[in-house]
Amino acid sequence: MRRLSEVMNTHCGLDEADKGWLLSLIREWHLFADTSFSDLVLWLPDRDDENVFWAGAQIRPTTGPTALEDDVVGEDIRYEYDSMVTAAFLGREIMETSDNNLNAGIPVDTLVIPVIRHDQCIAVIERHTNRMGVRAPGALEDTYLAIADVLSKMLWCGQFPMNPPSDPTASPRVGDGLMWVDPDCIVRYCTPNATSCIRKLGATGDLEGEDIRDLLPAVTLDYECQHGAVGSGLLPGTAWEVTVEDSQASVRLRILPLTEDGIWIATVVLCRDITVLRERERQLVTKDATIREIHHRVKNNLQTVAALLRLQSRRMSSPEGRDALRDAQRRVQSIAAVHEILSQGFDEAVPFDQIADRILLMVGDVASAAGQVGAGREGSFGSIPGDIATSLSLVMTELCQNAIEHGLLSSNGTVIVHAVHEGDHLILEVIDDGAGLPDNFDLTSASSLGLSIVTTLINDLGGSFSLRNNDDQGSTARVELDLPTEQLEL
Repeated sequence: MRRLSEVMNTHCGLDEADKGWLLSLIREWHLFADTSFSDLVLWLPDRDDENVFWAGAQIRPTTGPTALEDDVVGEDIRYEYDSMVTAAFLGREIMETSDNNLNAGIPVDTLVIPVIRHDQCIAVIERHTNRMGVRAPGALEDTYLAIADVLSKMLWCGQFPMNPPSDPTASPRVGDGLMWVDPDCIVRYCTPNATSCIRKLGATGDLEGEDIRDLLPAVTLDYECQHGAVGSGLLPGTAWEVTVEDSQASVRLRILPLTEDGIWIATVVLCRDITVLRERERQLVTKDATIREIHHRVKNNLQTVAALLRLQSRRMSSPEGRDALRDAQRRVQSIAAVHEILSQGFDEAVPFDQIADRILLMVGDVASAAGQVGAGREGSFGSIPGDIATSLSLVMTELCQNAIEHGLLSSNGTVIVHAVHEGDHLILEVIDDGAGLPDNFDLTSASSLGLSIVTTLINDLGGSFSLRNNDDQGSTARVELDLPTEQLEL
């Protein structure tokens, strides 16, 4: 895809609609390559010279030997070296030749198909078939070649590829299994792999000669709707996919109507046994649910611990002991907030803004007993990996509490949390408008437990931490972290 886009943008004068069409084409042309047992090359006309063409994409068949050993994408051809491409482009007719010798004398059949769209030839597809690897004739080979002949004409008329596009990770391919169905919905040929797929769904006997609607009732409604629409000329052939399941098996089907002059002449049904994939999906869903339940239980346990600390602090007669227990309670609650967010989602990355707002609310409630403190957030943290979010929540809690106790001296004031998340870089600033840092303040020799916790956590995360006075009033605590990109993409 990327190389095709580069060639089109660098050398060709195609509009965006045609570029999009060609990108869709190379997503789907594996069907043409595999049914024709051939290599395909997409040639694009140069924007300035109609006798120069650039190779935009190339594909080799999975059903037979290659005819082109080298990758030609990005190369160009000119009139004197390859007249068939130019002739097909200018003449807008399919051209064919035999007995070409490519790659040290290998006999190759070549078919050149101009791609016509909106009455304009926008590209040429060159099909090379290695004759030394021609498979022995049989029902499978004859069926594949018949499909390839229809696809050649559909390519020529701009009727292939069909929408919606296939999913490269889930949609079936030719080698997974293929059925050839005539206009009367009768299965005329079924590859061994397709036979295995359909029989896993409960079908018995010889599938050929059976009505596909009887074999696969799940496709009947869509099949008849599409058949009627195409037959009435309301719309061109449209592919669709469906997953058929029972208690024993799951089969993914991609159904492609083949048309000629607007008439539905046959149907290709690609089949893929996805029973194992479905089972793995179920296991992953179960695993996700289990992980979420674990986070939920951890959150509940932490909240229980916080409640016990709160009860204990109320019974303490020593002010120092009471404050220490409340600090511990606050730290436990900040960790619990992370697990609560993790228990509500499917990802191991958390939207940290929700956690930050909860911490600010909690810190504001604690500070309200001493004075009027306005706590707010500016900017966004974005998504933070779960293991980092736990440490970051503790860091933010300690910095906000430190700003209230030491910056504002537990009196009136404002605390602002400013967050900047760009790429994999995160900046957290906690800004207060209090008295500021003492003149002889040294972070490395500070005895505060909160600052010691922050310093240790930030060092473990490989980040940096600093404290400085503001130019006008108050102080700013600044934390910088580089977040692991691979974790953010999960």
